[in-house]
Amino acid sequence: MPPSIATDKVCFISVMAREIHAKVPPMEQDPASDATDDNFREILEDFGDDPMYQELREYIAALDDDERMELLALMWTGRGDFDASEWDEALAEAQARADAREPAYLMGTPLVSDYLEEGLAAFDLSCVDFDKRNL
Repeated sequence: MPPSIATDKVCFISVMAREIHAKVPPMEQDPASDATDDNFREILEDFGDDPMYQELREYIAALDDDERMELLALMWTGRGDFDASEWDEALAEAQARADAREPAYLMGTPLVSDYLEEGLAAFDLSCVDFDKRNL
């Protein structure tokens, strides 16, 4: 049985996580400047109070329990811990590990975007349509 979480939700999380993980350390911790002066450089810099990080964390936390379990199982499937034929086992593992730290765990996983997209691909799903509509 394929995942029931909306593909667009997974793709949104993937895109946001990719943007967050692509950030670089700040050139200046406190530039005391404005956007006109720095050409919006801070968008690409990883500040501790990054609103994108908070937005993604809240988005994942707002998913219902089943969606969060499927998101974990998709990530593990994309990472190679499970394959599509072991979906029920991946879901059971996600349910056994369920706790309030899921958003931080997902967001802290290097390559989470790639893993989620590979997990979707295991079920012949893709973010291509999402990218065309939203990027």
